[in-house]
Amino acid sequence: MKNLLFHEIHQKSRLSIKEVNDALKEFELYSSQWSILFCLKQFGAMTQKEIWQYLNVEAPTVTRTIARLEESRWVFREEGHDKRARIVHLTPFAQQNLPAIEKRIQHVEEEMVSSLSEEEQDQLLSLLKKIGQ
Repeated sequence: MKNLLFHEIHQKSRLSIKEVNDALKEFELYSSQWSILFCLKQFGAMTQKEIWQYLNVEAPTVTRTIARLEESRWVFREEGHDKRARIVHLTPFAQQNLPAIEKRIQHVEEEMVSSLSEEEQDQLLSLLKKIGQ
């Protein structure tokens, strides 16, 4: 029975990524890019290291994704006090477009959890936050 738990988490994760990717098509973004933009919106400018540590993603993957976001004008990077550290910032273009993206993502989230009561949604969020602590 325990194997079913992680199978269900994995399947729901894949479904949510697919739904988010579909929602982000109009913005020419993918869920992996959205994750970085979301971090920067929530926490402000961050080093690349802080981003990959927070997202639990390999450093080269984050670096490539940030490069793509930079090419498409969503972020810009600057050197930190330590020349090896690169600080990632949202561009004005990103700040202008993020509210529409957030609204779209919120709609996807609401659809996905619509079969849960408000209390069940809160409980699900609380339980997910406990995993891996």
